[in-house]
Amino acid sequence: MGTMTRSLLGLKTLPSFAPLNCGLASRNAVSSPVLMVADCRSNSQVDRILRFRCPRPGIPIRKRPTVQRDTVARLAIAASGPADAAAGSVTGSEFQLVPRIKGICFYSVTAVAAIFLFAVMVVVHPFVVLFDRYRRRAHHLIAKIWATMTIIPFYKFEFEGMENLPPQDIPAVYVSNHQSFLDIYTLLTLGRSFKFISKRSIFLFPIIGWAMFLMGVIPLHRMDRRSRLDCLKRCMEFVKKGASVFFFPEGTRSKDGMLGAFKKGAFSVAAKAGVPVVPITLIGTGKIMPPGKDSILNSGSVKVVIHKTLDGKDADKLCNETRDAIAQTLLLHGYGVH
Repeated sequence: MGTMTRSLLGLKTLPSFAPLNCGLASRNAVSSPVLMVADCRSNSQVDRILRFRCPRPGIPIRKRPTVQRDTVARLAIAASGPADAAAGSVTGSEFQLVPRIKGICFYSVTAVAAIFLFAVMVVVHPFVVLFDRYRRRAHHLIAKIWATMTIIPFYKFEFEGMENLPPQDIPAVYVSNHQSFLDIYTLLTLGRSFKFISKRSIFLFPIIGWAMFLMGVIPLHRMDRRSRLDCLKRCMEFVKKGASVFFFPEGTRSKDGMLGAFKKGAFSVAAKAGVPVVPITLIGTGKIMPPGKDSILNSGSVKVVIHKTLDGKDADKLCNETRDAIAQTLLLHGYGVH
């Protein structure tokens, strides 16, 4: 049908052309129509063939900007952030303010009580040196009253295993884990006349350091090897004279609340002197007054567990048995052990 129409019109049939190749660049721009003219055989006829090739233009489509959900969430958080952060900081500051106030009150009470009780200690000191030079039980009684007056208003404490304590007139080596500055206060309430070992710098504190001197507390310079040897010799002398001594075998307060390794000095004294070892576990003091934060006092309670006494001539065995007894108790109460 198409061929007959072309013959009647006198137009020449042209061979079919290959489709124009529109590359990617041509699709992005609108192409103009292509005009193709074919010459006729006769001069009177002009065959015109118009062929249009209009590639489909690639019109860029603007996508509607979308906001992701996480962006909306971030914007919402950013909008409410300053107010919430301010509220959180206020709450945190209030949370830290109360322990600091309690800490100030704690040291105020202990200072006031120490002043009056130290005066009593000074008055009775000549009689103590004359009649009870090594045990100094009167001084320890005053120290017990001072410690009890200080800690009762601020935290509760309880004792377990009091029946395991040896009699007052039997010398022994007491050992305990060390968690906090409050350990000394708590242990003084036991009512036993034992000699502590303390840093020399503590003796420079007014009232407290002077009272420690009157009680016969043994000074120690930790970094001096000769001082450590002299300390052990003095402990041996006290034990032979009928007095008890107290050691923190870890050497210092635990920074993370976990039980550390034990030094063998205390157990060497017990093994050589032939006196029993009294293991004691302190629970809770590190949470009330954490190490390194002696200016604050949190709420809480303290438990003191007195274990059965241990005897023996092997210092290593005594050390291991004592540490195992304390470690088992700490693990039962949720504390860790190194």
